[in-house]
Amino acid sequence: MGRRSRALKIVGLTLAGVLVLGAAAGGWAYWHLNHNIKSVDIDSALGDDRPAKTMITPSASASPLPSGSLNILVLGSDSRSGKANQELGGGDSSGARSDTAMVVHIDAGRTKATVVSIPRDTLVTRPSCPLSSGRSTAVAYGAMFNTAYEIGGPVCAVKTVESITGVRMDHYLEVDFSGFAKLVDALGGVTVTTGQDIHDDDSHLDLPAGTHHLDGRTALAFARTRHGIGDGSDLGRIGLQQKLVKALLEQMAGTSLLTDPAKLYRVADTVTASLTTDTGLDSLSELTRLGQSLKGLTADRVTTVMMPVVTAPSDPNRVIAQEPAASRLWASLR
Repeated sequence: MGRRSRALKIVGLTLAGVLVLGAAAGGWAYWHLNHNIKSVDIDSALGDDRPAKTMITPSASASPLPSGSLNILVLGSDSRSGKANQELGGGDSSGARSDTAMVVHIDAGRTKATVVSIPRDTLVTRPSCPLSSGRSTAVAYGAMFNTAYEIGGPVCAVKTVESITGVRMDHYLEVDFSGFAKLVDALGGVTVTTGQDIHDDDSHLDLPAGTHHLDGRTALAFARTRHGIGDGSDLGRIGLQQKLVKALLEQMAGTSLLTDPAKLYRVADTVTASLTTDTGLDSLSELTRLGQSLKGLTADRVTTVMMPVVTAPSDPNRVIAQEPAASRLWASLR
């Protein structure tokens, strides 16, 4: 992530955070949490020029929770807006990038999930994307994947992912630097184990091999670390991010939020305040409904993988999808 990665962090936190929202209720608290959430109307912007939706067979129960398969694009945003994001590495310029992306596929029955990371340095054909001005971006060949968000925001990010995967994104979730760090702190930190020493001047992370309990700022540095591991590429960082996803899910499951209303509210407030969703998830009731449908999903039933890639012939610092392995992976999620 460099900028990048909070995303990731995100995924875990996203699935996790969503499970937490259902408990805060009543009056002002409910109104406040509901109005924290920001949303983007991706369906209206993209229209019908998208992969087909998965057909879902309705349940026979009176008021069923959704149980069909689901694909969610989870992004981290290195937004430059606000002092908190700038202090955590967002920089001092305007705008934002999404240099880490994960497609979260939840199986029918919602007791198993697969999280697929897409390297930010992947070269793709970026499709024409609609802009809020009414104009559209031009098709770009051999563009870095993470430029989609930079030029066209969530709408272009979703369209680009759907274009390269052939998979319909049912929902969109985004969290920024500050929100991720605050969520980890609200949960009381997160425990991770690394098999090697990590020293990265860019992310300001120094961790000896072993098990560590990280606070929010350090967890964000862990997710952003690139140069301190492996060959210094984005691929090594993705391994750390996926480790963090699992750790966050385990932390969430082991936190007795329902018996601590004050802590529950702090977590829910943190999640909703840092969250941008599509309009299908832009209310506390919809997030709660999603969370309730995932009650059978535990960390040991979440599989983390990376889209198969190979070094790009045109640039040794970039990658492209490895075929036919990448296409087979995406086909399994449809």
